[in-house]
Amino acid sequence: MRTFSRAVAVAAVVAVSTLTLTACGPDEDGAAGGADVPTATPASPSTPAEPSAPAKPSAPAKPSAPAKPSASAKPSAPSKPVSPSADPDFDVFPCSTFDVTFTASLAEPTTSSYLLKVTNKSGKPCRVLGHPVVTFGDLDGQATERGTAPGIEEAIRLAPGQSAYAGLMGGLKGAGSKTVSSIAMTMNTESDLKQVPLKASTPGFNVSDDNSVTAWMDNAEDALSL
Repeated sequence: MRTFSRAVAVAAVVAVSTLTLTACGPDEDGAAGGADVPTATPASPSTPAEPSAPAKPSAPAKPSAPAKPSASAKPSAPSKPVSPSADPDFDVFPCSTFDVTFTASLAEPTTSSYLLKVTNKSGKPCRVLGHPVVTFGDLDGQATERGTAPGIEEAIRLAPGQSAYAGLMGGLKGAGSKTVSSIAMTMNTESDLKQVPLKASTPGFNVSDDNSVTAWMDNAEDALSL
């Protein structure tokens, strides 16, 4: 009797266990892949990407401005012809009696020679050309030129206040010679400019056919040595 009761109890336990497993386990629909098992939501098909707008063509690069040539690269301007006025001696004209003062001093009593001197009194330079033109008081004629004179380009340039010199040689006394107490001088200007003669005192100056005068010099010694 006890054996039967134990068998019934074991059967009851097995039955209960079977019911429990049945209640807790998956049914046919709930088996793997069944309808009641939540499955992953299928990914919605991705929306096709909108085609991107075509890239705008980039604006063509502006050509860079040509580089300006440096100052050193500039061609030098053609040299201008030198204006005559740029020459400091361009407007230096021959001296006339209007530009100078005049003196005559006895240099050698025995030969009756005189040192002639002109000084630029104007406010601008001038050139003394050739020989002075010397006449003798009221007598006709003039002193002859002694030696050669430089050309106009080499002629002495007198700045204001500067002087030039010439030597006047007296003539030999003779039957035909005469004496004068003054002489007159005009400048050689190589032009037809009218001049007022400048006079100087020369007491007892002997006038003959031998009178001569040197070209203008820049010193008294050379003027009297010719």
